[in-house]
Amino acid sequence: MIPYGTVEEASVALGRNLTRLETVWFDYTATKSNFHVYCHTILLLFLVFSLAPLPLVFVELSGWFDQYKIQPKVKYSLSEMFRCYKQVMKLFLLVVGTLQIVSYPSIQMVGIRSGLPLPSLMEIVAQLVVYFLIEDYTNYWIHRWLHCKLGYEMIHRIHHEHTSPIGYASPYAHWGEILILGIPTFLGPAIAPGHIMTFWLWIALRQIEAIETHSGYDFPWTLTKFIPFYGGAEYHDYHHYVGGQSQSNFASVFTYCDYIYGTDKGYRIHKKLLQQQVKEEAKEKGGTKYD
Repeated sequence: MIPYGTVEEASVALGRNLTRLETVWFDYTATKSNFHVYCHTILLLFLVFSLAPLPLVFVELSGWFDQYKIQPKVKYSLSEMFRCYKQVMKLFLLVVGTLQIVSYPSIQMVGIRSGLPLPSLMEIVAQLVVYFLIEDYTNYWIHRWLHCKLGYEMIHRIHHEHTSPIGYASPYAHWGEILILGIPTFLGPAIAPGHIMTFWLWIALRQIEAIETHSGYDFPWTLTKFIPFYGGAEYHDYHHYVGGQSQSNFASVFTYCDYIYGTDKGYRIHKKLLQQQVKEEAKEKGGTKYD
């Protein structure tokens, strides 16, 4: 709860006038407890899980973008995608929602605040960069462990039921995996705590990124192609394509860990063979004869 009775009191305490966004935030949160404000996280995740993959449903059903589909032989029906969504929502209500409520003391402990002032744009960007880097590195090693015999058979195999991923399948996993992978997601905000708005933006962007990498489509216009070392849908799709035997492309966001630790070799060989195949097919279409 914001410890000021009016906007004027808040302005005096801050030594300046509130920005328009700070005024809106004050009007909305001034009478709400910190716990009440934090519980908005559940609503945010529900909206992201439900709405962010919706455009990909249209893309899959329309067939208008099949030239960008990474595994063109696999097509999902509306009922199949809705079945996946229902399973995700069950996990959301039973696991994610409960986890958000019981994790509130940890939010207080690490110092994530919900009052005034609101963070500056530079502060938000700097913290998001830190969060992505920390999550990516720690997620890499947990993901590698999940592909060990014990981790895969007990937990991770459920996520790999979709050998050709779709947007709604990004959070489709064993409840234990959701809990385990919540550690890398929370580690960044725990190390560099900021405002609850930054925290919300972080988890929203991370989930949207996961949905994009599980989309099953490699769109040439996606803005993420301009991010250095970003993996993307085509990179992660190979991991699902290989399936449980995959020891490649463990990275959640960036590719540097796979490159440094040599776990992208299979992918690079696969890409090279595909490029050679495309060249040979192009030569054949051009009339070149082979013995």
